[in-house]
Amino acid sequence: MYKSDRDLVFYPFVDQSLMHISGILTSDQSLQPFRKCSQILRRFPQKLKITANMKNPFQHLVESLSPTDPQQQFFNLSKLTDPRYDRLPFSIRVLLESAVRNCDGFLVKRSDVENILNWKQTQTQTVEVPFRPARVILQDFTGVPAVVDFAAMRDAVMKLGGDPERINPVCPADLVIDHSIQVDFNRKSDSLQKNQDLEFDRNKERFQFLKWGSKAFKNMRIIPPGSGIVHQVNLEYLARVVFHHDGFLYPDSLVGTDSHTTMIDGLGVLGWGVGGIEAEAVMLGQPISMVLPEVVGYKLHGVPDKFITSTDIVLTVTKHLRQVGVVGKFVEFFGPGVAQLSIADRATIANMCPEYGATAAFFPVDAVSVQYLEQTGREAQQLAYITEYLKAVAMFRDYEDAAQDPDFTHVVELDLSTVVPCCSGPKRPQDRIPVSEMKTDFESCLGAKQGFKGFQVAPERHSAAVPFHFSGNEYTLSHGSVVIAAITSCTNTSNPSVMLGAGLLAKKAVEHGLSVKPYIKTSLSPGSGVVTYYLKESGVMDYLSQLGFEVVGYGCMTCIGNSGPLPEAVVEAITQGDLVAAGILSGNRNFEGRVHPNTRANYLASPPLVIAYAIAGTVRIDFETEPIATNCDGKDVYLRDIWPTREEIQAVEKEFVIPSMFREVYQKIEKVNERWNALEAPSDKLYTWDPKSTYIKSPPFFEGLTLKLQPPRSIKDAYVLLNLGDSVTTDHISPAGNIARNSSAARYLADRGLTPRDYNSYGSRRGNDAVMARGTFANIRLFNKFLGKQAPQTVHLPSGETLDVFDAAERYRQSGEPLLVLAGKEYGSGSSRDWAAKGPFLLGIKAVLAESYERIHRSNLVGMGVIPLEYLPGDSADSLGLTGRERYSISIPEPLTPRMLADVKLDSGKTFQVRMRFDTDVELTYFHHGGILNYMIRKMSAN
Repeated sequence: MYKSDRDLVFYPFVDQSLMHISGILTSDQSLQPFRKCSQILRRFPQKLKITANMKNPFQHLVESLSPTDPQQQFFNLSKLTDPRYDRLPFSIRVLLESAVRNCDGFLVKRSDVENILNWKQTQTQTVEVPFRPARVILQDFTGVPAVVDFAAMRDAVMKLGGDPERINPVCPADLVIDHSIQVDFNRKSDSLQKNQDLEFDRNKERFQFLKWGSKAFKNMRIIPPGSGIVHQVNLEYLARVVFHHDGFLYPDSLVGTDSHTTMIDGLGVLGWGVGGIEAEAVMLGQPISMVLPEVVGYKLHGVPDKFITSTDIVLTVTKHLRQVGVVGKFVEFFGPGVAQLSIADRATIANMCPEYGATAAFFPVDAVSVQYLEQTGREAQQLAYITEYLKAVAMFRDYEDAAQDPDFTHVVELDLSTVVPCCSGPKRPQDRIPVSEMKTDFESCLGAKQGFKGFQVAPERHSAAVPFHFSGNEYTLSHGSVVIAAITSCTNTSNPSVMLGAGLLAKKAVEHGLSVKPYIKTSLSPGSGVVTYYLKESGVMDYLSQLGFEVVGYGCMTCIGNSGPLPEAVVEAITQGDLVAAGILSGNRNFEGRVHPNTRANYLASPPLVIAYAIAGTVRIDFETEPIATNCDGKDVYLRDIWPTREEIQAVEKEFVIPSMFREVYQKIEKVNERWNALEAPSDKLYTWDPKSTYIKSPPFFEGLTLKLQPPRSIKDAYVLLNLGDSVTTDHISPAGNIARNSSAARYLADRGLTPRDYNSYGSRRGNDAVMARGTFANIRLFNKFLGKQAPQTVHLPSGETLDVFDAAERYRQSGEPLLVLAGKEYGSGSSRDWAAKGPFLLGIKAVLAESYERIHRSNLVGMGVIPLEYLPGDSADSLGLTGRERYSISIPEPLTPRMLADVKLDSGKTFQVRMRFDTDVELTYFHHGGILNYMIRKMSAN
């Protein structure tokens, strides 16, 4: 339903310095179906003229940071002289500054500024505000489909008579290539080079396409492969903390196409993950429309034990906040305990924000933040204006000063002295386990019912053991045997304390005569070249190598499922004994099927604990009472004998983690990859699609798109494609890992002449909709209630046949049947994966009915025109007696308003109501257009 001019119109051509708006809207035909449209259109020319000449109503707040430098102007929010400002959470102050600076009475109104200032009084209401982040960040798995969409949108705009070059980022965007490299080689000194060579060979076509994008689109910078992990590069290099652009200073802020974008919150830069579709809109100039969030104050106090790592703290925080319930909220950290944490520690906590469900996990800038910027090689002049500006606008924090504590929606606390060493698993990051209980917890999981904490192994098989031969020696695998041990992920590799802690533990382990069994797939994938630099300079790299932890690449690798193959003998032993083998990794996610198909139990742990469990060879060990291993002299060695203290680690860090390292690595980051530099790519403004390509394909999203808007239709007699339970992740919906040889996607690739070694991963093929549609719901750990077991299959209800999900969807499509998915709680949790919405759209799924949604995934569904329906409180598939074998008709009310109810009628005659999770008027506008991309194309195609 039409609510305001801003809700209906897309405004990509705003020059913020001139307050100029292009007049492309005056003949926009697609607005005609809306009420009062003729009156709106008549007002547009006058309104555009007024806006073009309008001054920002807060212009009087502008002043210079230095009387002698007119190029350092800023909006001084302190001059608002409004007592509400000093009580706002620091994270909300960032939203307010953006609204004040961009206020033009059109895109951002004075009422938006007032709503943000009135944050405390709006907590019981749903108040929508616009937000313009300063920049966008992408990684290549999400970046390739974004550039594909842009290329296809240029084609669509041209077909509709518009200027294709209007499809161009106006918000600065950085794309870091970090998701493509896999652990194909490990334990050898040349593993890094071999993996990088193979990465380039596999992904040359994708890389060429990205290089074309960097030429064809302005304001887009590509950080080439081999540079590091996106969030660590962001933290160490890309983050400005305070932007200095066009003579103005303002807070750095961003959205990213990866859910762990929140890592930058640890440095005091407000950022969070959005769907790739929403990020594309931001890049093209569309403000984010967001509900003003609640802000949970998380008070830290106390001092952590000297043996505690930041990983232990973040796993404790994750479990705690999951219990508190912070989905869709900001979390802001405060209290004297924050001063005990380094920026790397804070960034680790902020990184796992998606795992505890919050939108952002903000640590306001303080003196420690500035020290980190100095340590990482930022210039002294930059540090000076960052500090001076943030103090001037009351955004610089002293965590010891309780008088600075703002108002929060509510407050929870953690005493850091209560944190104990821990891991999380075996299937979810929020399932924290103290290390002292790991053995008993795993053994209880073995026999427990199949679920998040259960594998349902018969009691008589708990002691099963399978002998096998590897490299001429005999070994034995049993339940709980570690077969993957990976120091991986920006969550931990960005933190010198845990990385040096791992190195010092490795040094002591080698000196005690300990080793890691050769069949265990060990790997070290740092988040930037700086990590390797200080590990070598401090002398611990040699010891890591001796234990098998060679550097295998600079990228996400095992953390996102790019763990590569296990030795055939290991796979055969696991399969023969139907063993619950274990992976141990310093990552942030351990959902079923994510790390590796053959590791059913996966545990998140600190880098030192990764090495400890690798040495032990099993998770069925109590480190407090059992030796980690027996050395060659027959002496028992305990973990406490080799564990480094916090003081030891800090001494090494202070000596070897220095600014010159960061400067040396990052001054050449965009040119260091010679193969990237030599890569040739076309420079045409329109991309020339290769019909034979299996990597890059023009998507069908815009086929048949016209300027005229089609009204939304009710859903009639839909079949249920899948009947799912709780915590279905985006990994279940759209896996990123290897393409199984017996899958629909594999058959598609084989038909085009590819052999299995060339299939690569689903993540690498996100530029090809034909592969990705076939990969939707192709995770082997997907539990479908229709089947009663884990399999990437479903039942085609009309025939009763069990088919791969894509093949069943094709049957329905051919007969013209709409589809629905039933799900439980937390549907779409995990990575911010736009293909988890695009794939279902291409399968013909019109709506999802779930008990609750992960924030980003719900937004992605809206962005693709798929309706997110939610059971009313107390309702569920079970309580309503739904089997999924019914046919569903859903009446779309008219006019639509946010979060309104809709009627569902089954072919059995049963009826009930659900809530339509369109949370804002802007989301309703996207839905009317059939999705956000259609919306943007229509606006940009108008003359």
